Amino acid sequence: MKIKKAIIPAAGLGTRVLPASKAMPKEMLPIVDKPAIQYIVEEAVNAGITDILIITNRGKGIIEDHFDHSIELEAMLERRGNTEMLETLNKVANLANIYFIRQKETKGLGDAVLRAKKFVGDEPFAVLYGDDVIVGEIPAIGELCEAYEKYGKSVVGIKEVPDELVVKYCSLKTERIDDKNFAVSDMIEKPSLDKKFSNYSILGRCVLDSEIFSILERTPLGVGGELQLTDAMRELAVKYGMIGVDFSGIRYDMGNKFGMLRANIEVGLNHPEIKEELKNYLKELVKTL
Repeated sequence: MKIKKAIIPAAGLGTRVLPASKAMPKEMLPIVDKPAIQYIVEEAVNAGITDILIITNRGKGIIEDHFDHSIELEAMLERRGNTEMLETLNKVANLANIYFIRQKETKGLGDAVLRAKKFVGDEPFAVLYGDDVIVGEIPAIGELCEAYEKYGKSVVGIKEVPDELVVKYCSLKTERIDDKNFAVSDMIEKPSLDKKFSNYSILGRCVLDSEIFSILERTPLGVGGELQLTDAMRELAVKYGMIGVDFSGIRYDMGNKFGMLRANIEVGLNHPEIKEELKNYLKELVKTL
């Protein structure tokens, strides 16, 4: 079954990137000349997804504005004959059918996903975490959608991470299928090192069966007193098995300061307008270190 719906949880408070996120949602902080969340939406669209629900909270109306038309700005660009930028802005406003709903209280990723129950219905759907930008030649979520169509099971995007990150993310019980696909039979959220299954963690992307909603509704609060999506996904993994896809592309954690800086440098080095200038600047800067 083709995946046509996606949700992007973007209701986090951005505490790890304060003070930048005090008045500006972290999802709107730029990577060169586009906000982080635009990269995520474009990834979904490039994978064939047509309907996207962005879950926000109070103070994040600017995200909705970004994906809407700006009549005054567009009229000004038209008067000045800046057709290239006008076309760019029109493309942003027409990327997909984009909807918004608020998570009125920050109660965890599982609670944010549960807000999408009516939007999703009984279809399988994609989840693209609002903190994670993945840049590559092919859309990472598209790789997960292909795995869902092939295996008929819920899918998680995974990477092998060091011990210091496993305890912050989650740990998966895996068995390799081929060069990038794994069978996942169990998982644990934010484990201590003595309880980890492996160093494979879920990083920012999932394709889930709609059964996840009924599971979330009966899942008790977990780590941090929040409704953890991993706790609900564990039931799917144990009951039916899941697929883990070691996706291609580079993942940038936009929820921390170094991740933001790294994204701007590496994406900038491939940006047609500034790559040569940035490359020359970095070469000179390195000489002073």
